[in-house]
Amino acid sequence: MEQKTKIHAENGKQEIVITREFELPVELLFKAYAEAEIVEQWMGTKVLKLENKKHGGYQFETANAQGNVLFRANGTIHDFVPNQKIVRTFEMENAPFDVQLEFLEFEKLTDNTSKLNMHVIYRSVALRDQQLQLPFAQGINMAHNRLQDIVSKLK
Repeated sequence: MEQKTKIHAENGKQEIVITREFELPVELLFKAYAEAEIVEQWMGTKVLKLENKKHGGYQFETANAQGNVLFRANGTIHDFVPNQKIVRTFEMENAPFDVQLEFLEFEKLTDNTSKLNMHVIYRSVALRDQQLQLPFAQGINMAHNRLQDIVSKLK
């Protein structure tokens, strides 16, 4: 199956660029990142907090059937411009990764298509490379496929 979400990682740099075109109007694509109920569906995680504003914050958590927390992530939202961009930090708790800085830009291609451009900066090249050794590309592609499927039904 084709990886629709593209990941570009230049050797020796502490950043990656993630791009994905969606068959969604830019307003719906942005809503998928801004509305807790939709985030929970496509990410498969519980949204504990989502303050979509400058200096806001967020916290996501995934637990198993026994209630044990498997994943928790949080961050600060530094900029939030509806249908255009979100600038935020991202940190996984109890994981060997440091905080990363994410620039999410939402681009209108046509009335019914849009593009997500994510520029992610890591503290070091080693941390970026460590992230890329995980099934990161497959995971984000699967999540974006779910986003497309779930949000298409909102049209």
